[in-house]
Amino acid sequence: MRPGRRWRVAAMVAASLAVAFALLVSAAPAAAHEIRQVGAYRFTVGWGSEPAYVGEENSVQLILTSRTTGKPVVDLGTTLHLTVSFGARTMAFALVPTFDPDTGLGTPGDYRAWLFPTAPGDYTFHFSGTIGSQKIDQSFASGPTTFATVQDPTAAEFPVQTPTLTELAQRVNVALPRLASASQASGARLLAIIGLAVGALGLIVAVVALLTARKA
Repeated sequence: MRPGRRWRVAAMVAASLAVAFALLVSAAPAAAHEIRQVGAYRFTVGWGSEPAYVGEENSVQLILTSRTTGKPVVDLGTTLHLTVSFGARTMAFALVPTFDPDTGLGTPGDYRAWLFPTAPGDYTFHFSGTIGSQKIDQSFASGPTTFATVQDPTAAEFPVQTPTLTELAQRVNVALPRLASASQASGARLLAIIGLAVGALGLIVAVVALLTARKA
């Protein structure tokens, strides 16, 4: 084999390997997501943006594919429901596809529910309803082996740490009773001053009336 041809063959092999690697990376599920086989489907669930921080817009991400063919499910519709739980609190969210079949933009099989997590800790995503004729009842909880726990952003803030919305709300809740108490005290002082002024005015009127009566 001639040297020039040898170099061309090596370049073609390297290019093929690069393309294969790129396809493998693009087909791989997002990092720090939990993958679960659910009947005829494969669920890949986690936060749309990780690390997840308090007060920053994020999303519950569901990558839904066929278990047998690996093809994305693009016709989910509205039969699959999502409930997000934190402790004893729960809230329902709508799953929205990121893929637009008209323009081809977005990722097929990628569904999101947008939210702002407002407290640090572990969240649970519960999917219920149906996909086609299959019933779904699956819960995914954040943790060390699944997907990210929501963190307080102050640990990553630099150079100035700003309070979160939750911390601001807590400070307001603490300050309001103090302001109300101070306002009540100020109101009581004002009423006392008004009372003294009215009393003094009444005394002056009485004295003037008495002097007028004596002159008469």
